[in-house]
This record gives sequence, C-alpha cells and structure tokens, in this order.
Amino acid sequence: MAREIVLDTETTGLDPRTGHRLIEIACIELEDLLPTGRHYHRYVDPQRDIDPEAERVHGLSRSFLHGKPLFEELADEFLDFVGDAQLVAHNAAFDRGFVNAELERAGRAPIPGPRWTCTYVLAQGKFPGMYNSLDALCKRFKISLAEREKHGALIDTRLLSMVYLELQGGKERGLDLSPVRQAATVVAGSVAIVEHGPRPRPLASRATEEELAAHAAFVTKTLKDKAIWAKWGLGQD
Repeated sequence: MAREIVLDTETTGLDPRTGHRLIEIACIELEDLLPTGRHYHRYVDPQRDIDPEAERVHGLSRSFLHGKPLFEELADEFLDFVGDAQLVAHNAAFDRGFVNAELERAGRAPIPGPRWTCTYVLAQGKFPGMYNSLDALCKRFKISLAEREKHGALIDTRLLSMVYLELQGGKERGLDLSPVRQAATVVAGSVAIVEHGPRPRPLASRATEEELAAHAAFVTKTLKDKAIWAKWGLGQD
C-alpha cells in the first residue's frame, strides 16, 4: 500500500524569503489513503516576532512559543517520520517553501517538488472556478468543522486527510469503472454464457394474440418483404 504524509504548517508570516519562520508542523500518516493512527506534531520557537495578522489566524503568540524546540533540533525526527513518503498539503507551495527553508537552515537537504501533492490543485481540477479553500472543501464534502475555532496544524491535517480521501474518490474509490475493468466484466460475462449454454426451458412469450397480430401487421406494412427473419419463419409465434 502507498504510504503518504498529510502535512500542514503555521508560520510567523507569509514568506520565508523575508525571514519568516515555521512555528508549528503536523503530519498524519496515511496508507491506502486512510490514517494509520501515527502522527507527528511539534511547536517551534521561531526566535522572532509574529505578524499580527498571522497571529489572528492561528492564535499562536510569541510568548507561547518561547522556549519551544528550535527547528534544527527537530529536523532529524521530522525527516525520520516522513521517510520517503509522498507529502500531501493544501497549497503545497506555501508549506514546501517554509519546510525547505527550515531544512536548509538546519543543514539538511530540501524535499524536492515532485514529492509534494497539492490538494488545492486537485480541487481546482475537480471543481474548476469554485472556491476551494480547506474550509470550503470540508463544507462541500460535509466534513464537520466543529473542532476548528482557529487554524491549527494538527486539526488542519486531520481535516485535510478526510478531504484528500474525498478528492481521490472517497469511500467508493474501490468501485472501479475504468474501461479495462468494464471490458474484463464483459469478457467474463461472455465466457459464462458459453460455459452454461442456452436456457434449457425457454421462457414462454408474454405477448397476447392481439399484440402479436398488431406486431405482424406493423412489420408487413413498414418493411413489406424486407423483413428477413420472416422468410425463415421467425418472430411469428
């Protein structure tokens, strides 16, 4: 089964290139699109102030984060948890930018772009022209937001794991309607017909005498002598 990691971050601001830092990171492990029960969650001391607008979104203050581990102290355990799994994030470019900036600052190799799956891009393909924020997708898929008062990395990964399952086909994903599977079904049905042969006792016709007569008159009037089966005596009883 494919192992994937749903990931979310909270940060001091919008752009790591201007010095903003990661302050919370959460991961949930999936196998075959379903949570395994294993997760990773840490708060991080950014060693800098937090933009007021960012703090209004996630509610994490400078005083709360003071004394929490530095990311460089957590880098190896984070990488050990992630392993070589594909990472799934909503607006993945944002999370990738912050995670890779912190990894490079800690002297670790960044996680390359092909290893990231963006659920926002998946949603845009599935619902073009619609509002595809995480909140909007939860409402569209009838996923409860009752636990979510503010943005938080851990609760958002839980919500995103459910959204990701729905974007990949939901609980009905096992119903394969691909042309290959349909063709296989047709072939299997054909084999069954050959193996079992015709019905030993053909079903009796349910047509009345009046219906048979009306049908014969219609064929004679419409097709005249072009009704090939009539030449063989078929369709007369």
